[in-house]
Amino acid sequence: MGDSKKSGYELRSDLLGMAIGIVDQKVQRLFENEHLKPEGQRCPVDPFTTEDVIVEAEKLYAFVQKK
Repeated sequence: MGDSKKSGYELRSDLLGMAIGIVDQKVQRLFENEHLKPEGQRCPVDPFTTEDVIVEAEKLYAFVQKK
């Protein structure tokens, strides 16, 4: 952790990147779990949406704002 301060835009951009990674990993795990099921019992896995990313980013931002 450096001493440099990030602007609000940089922080939000970083949080969006982290949120994309989190929701992408969730979708990948769901897909892999479905793939392990026997043929005929698998369900389609929906891709993540922009709203999913925003919700996750807001959770991260709320954590950053805690003192």
